[in-house]
Amino acid sequence: MLFTIELIILIYLGACVFYNFLFAVAGRLFPKKDKTAADTLSHSRIAILVPAYKEDEVILSVAQSYASLDYPADKYEVIVIADSLQPATIVTLRAEGITVIPVSFNKSTKAKSLNAAFAQLHDDKYDMAVIADADNIPARDFLKRVNIAFQQGYHAIQAQRVAKNLDSPFAILDAANEMIANHINRKGANALGLSASIIGSGIAFEYQLIKQALKETEATGGFDKVLQQLLVDKGYKIHYLESALMFDEKVENAAAFENQRKRWLSSQLVYLRQYFLRGFRALLKGRIDYFYMAVGQNMLLPRMLLLAGVFFMTFIYLILGHYLTVPFYAWAITSGAFIVSMLLPLPGKFYSKYLLTVILNLPRVVGIMLALVFKLKGANKTFIHTKHSKTSIDNPLVNVAGK
Repeated sequence: MLFTIELIILIYLGACVFYNFLFAVAGRLFPKKDKTAADTLSHSRIAILVPAYKEDEVILSVAQSYASLDYPADKYEVIVIADSLQPATIVTLRAEGITVIPVSFNKSTKAKSLNAAFAQLHDDKYDMAVIADADNIPARDFLKRVNIAFQQGYHAIQAQRVAKNLDSPFAILDAANEMIANHINRKGANALGLSASIIGSGIAFEYQLIKQALKETEATGGFDKVLQQLLVDKGYKIHYLESALMFDEKVENAAAFENQRKRWLSSQLVYLRQYFLRGFRALLKGRIDYFYMAVGQNMLLPRMLLLAGVFFMTFIYLILGHYLTVPFYAWAITSGAFIVSMLLPLPGKFYSKYLLTVILNLPRVVGIMLALVFKLKGANKTFIHTKHSKTSIDNPLVNVAGK
């Protein structure tokens, strides 16, 4: 009986580690390079949709940042979907020439805001839609790179989201997690012929495709998980466009970190239950991409919980191994593979400037994640908003993140 329990734990945690290791190595050894194109390439007409819920502090500077994009001004439109913004903020945005669509809901969600905006926009005006969060700032060549990918046949695109700020231990940890996720869940997935996972912002689509997909999307939390499942179900491969950068504000403190991860962890469990059987039925029909999104990703233990689980078991076997049946070296190898998979995606400069900060703060973060496991009740039914305040970019890693 004891051996069976030990084996089950090893198989599950080992499978999670193997996934991270395999995709990390694939992203490093077999990356799909972003294609380039001549400047004579036609310019798609792009709607940039920015849902903004109570984001008065940052939305004006963010919306203004789109004016400096290296793309013909008559070929794109910035549309702020104003949910609970102050009237003065809306007046100022419109005075800046920014299109504003006010919305109001009893229970706000990103999907509701986007659907309300699509209902008011004219379909024949746009070829593409870009979805960005209210705190996101695009790199100057963002639309140019997205347009190149679109013209080359990619109709569902996830750009590389990078940190806007690295000004606190939690921001550094959040940025490191996103670099790892970009490499494993997007770059690594594409390298192995699978769809990249969607983050929820810095995403671009063929206009009619996303409009129709959003009509079928009902989610309070985990909007991105529902959307990617719908797209893959419709037969679209989600492309990771590493060269297109979208800057995103990272959480500054423990409270913001806890709120954000509570939302993510809750949605993962909800959609694992929702898509589990569908995923296995799809696998039996050879639809590997659907199974990967529905079951493969959602069954994975979040990285901080996986770290706690693997290192705890390794420690137990180091101390009490002679009373147990699975050999210690099995856990030692698992721990080593996990460490490699987490370090491989990070740029060299991160090690010299920020790695020590991450290591010193890991115990606190792991503790928060473990506590969250017991605080998930009802989280998927509540809109958990993360407040933003950064209006400028300060990321010394920007030239090397994800490279």
